[in-house]
Amino acid sequence: MSSTLGHTMDSPNHTNLDPSIFFLLGIPGLEQFHMWLSLPVCCLGTATIMGNITILVVVATEPALHKPVYLFLCMLSTIDLAASLSTVPKLLAILWCGAGHISASACLAQMFFIHTFCMMESTVLLAMAFDRYVAICHPLRYATILTDTIVARIGVVAMVRGSLLMLPCPFLIRRLSFCQSHVISHTYCEHMAVVKLACGDTRPNRVYGLTAALLVIGVDLFCIGLSYALIAQAVLRLSSHEARSKALGTCGSHVCVILISYTPALFSFFTHRFGHQVPLHIHILLANVYLLFPPALNPVVYGVKTKEIRERVFRVFQRGQRTGLKASE
Repeated sequence: MSSTLGHTMDSPNHTNLDPSIFFLLGIPGLEQFHMWLSLPVCCLGTATIMGNITILVVVATEPALHKPVYLFLCMLSTIDLAASLSTVPKLLAILWCGAGHISASACLAQMFFIHTFCMMESTVLLAMAFDRYVAICHPLRYATILTDTIVARIGVVAMVRGSLLMLPCPFLIRRLSFCQSHVISHTYCEHMAVVKLACGDTRPNRVYGLTAALLVIGVDLFCIGLSYALIAQAVLRLSSHEARSKALGTCGSHVCVILISYTPALFSFFTHRFGHQVPLHIHILLANVYLLFPPALNPVVYGVKTKEIRERVFRVFQRGQRTGLKASE
């Protein structure tokens, strides 16, 4: 990465003699609270690992759960785990001991993977909305439409779509020069936080970043909304109140996950681009909420609201307890 960076940086407490090194500042203005903020980060990171691994183990070990809706849930859990591992270790290092140094290559890699995983998650959420649409509006064709092959292809599309949309960003950043500072006022290498440090023409980066975000969030939210509009239309045609409640109940978990995932994402997106009067630490906190909360809460939502998963989780833990008792005898 080209740079004409001098020997000193904007922050009086950090110097950088190597122009290929960036420094993640953490949450400016809240440095004195970094240690306290690490507590919820630890809790959310632990919940993410335990919850999503539990979902993966339960679905993998229960043949009755080898259905499209649960296979999509496994994709979501895998993406959440990967996204968490891309951010939480470095975030904790910053909050605990101010270890914000990161090489330019590692910074670009973190940026690529974080945004790619977010795009992949959005694609999987759209696939889950389509799954609910088929299950409610075309129940007799469900097994023929959502075959294992189709589910696998959707997983591949999610990976390819996220990777291809994000791939140009590191190359667009590599053409920039950073002649003033390598201090990133953020907890991770967020695309626009890095672009703002450049002293050249950043319009291609800004335009492409905005376009990619709108293509993912805008298109996916529109399609998800359309799916649920058709679902609501089909449900209202049902004559039985019990049938309507059951049909809507099958969508409850997915709707909660959509709200958990997209609400902080939209807040972060709009405050970052249009909320110029919003303090910087609010921008950064919202961005971290977007990355930390959905992966931790998604397994809880599905575990609590989905009867099949809840029963299987209890069964798995009961097996573990019996195995432990036998081993101790």
